Amino acid sequence: MKYYEPLAVHVKPEEDGMTVRKVLERNLGVSRKLLSRLKLTDEGITVNGCRVYTSSRVKQGDCIELRMEQERSDDILPEAIPLDIVYEDRDLLILNKPPGIVVHPTHGHYTGTLANGVVHHWQQRGELVRFRPIHRLDQDTSGLLAIAKNPYIHQQLSEQMHAGDVYKSYLAYVYNAPVDVKGTVDAPIDRDPDSPHVRTVLASGYPSVTHYETAAIYRGGEAAKVKLKLETGRTHQIRVHMKHIGCPLIGDGLYGYAGNPADGGSQELEAAVSRQALHAAVLGMTHPISRKWLEWEAPLPEDLRKLEAMLKATNE
Repeated sequence: MKYYEPLAVHVKPEEDGMTVRKVLERNLGVSRKLLSRLKLTDEGITVNGCRVYTSSRVKQGDCIELRMEQERSDDILPEAIPLDIVYEDRDLLILNKPPGIVVHPTHGHYTGTLANGVVHHWQQRGELVRFRPIHRLDQDTSGLLAIAKNPYIHQQLSEQMHAGDVYKSYLAYVYNAPVDVKGTVDAPIDRDPDSPHVRTVLASGYPSVTHYETAAIYRGGEAAKVKLKLETGRTHQIRVHMKHIGCPLIGDGLYGYAGNPADGGSQELEAAVSRQALHAAVLGMTHPISRKWLEWEAPLPEDLRKLEAMLKATNE
């Protein structure tokens, strides 16, 4: 059995006499679910090299080590797909996802996904790693995506996401400038009763909060560039909330004007971009191992740069 590099904790004076579980929770925030899983392997939890129970008590100076079994995604076929790797270490992979690619294999998308490319990348590096995205991006949304490389990192970053401690900032190009330059859309979202694959604002829906700030206004208010930050992470949240306040995303075939442009100007914009004009521009989080804050920024992809240039030209 092969293991990832162990996580080690040295027992401090004030932790003398505590249980293994308590010391690990204090120092690493390891979940009970993960501890239960590690207990099933021979070298999953050791103190000074010897296998122990999580209820065992430790002394000052003892070295507790966690060893997670190496895994791989056997259900994902490796494919040589180009990847824009922004950051990678033994624990974490940050990608700049291009538009038009699905993140994870689903019904109808078993190959050609980002996951297929990542699994191939790890295979070429000789790494046994299971594909564990921390969050998702829609197929036609571009930008930064975080992927954990072991169960502990996935647990820690998922908790950061749930607590709102992961910073995610998006850029969107929309029809109409928001009435308020800066504001918050607090409107519950759920599936549309008439179209289950579509989300909509419903009083009985799940709490959903999006903060926005207008970065630029074009064509006398007919279009705008908007910065957005999510407080919650519902499916299609930005797209639904911007439509809700009368500012649907340019190029959005599901929630925008695509297929039925309002006028000649919008026809021109719809032709300029073949997907919703949405980009995950900034991503920040505390690295679970180093405990340092890390932040990345992804430049606008070519199609959105062209769209922005077209919009700017109308202001000149």
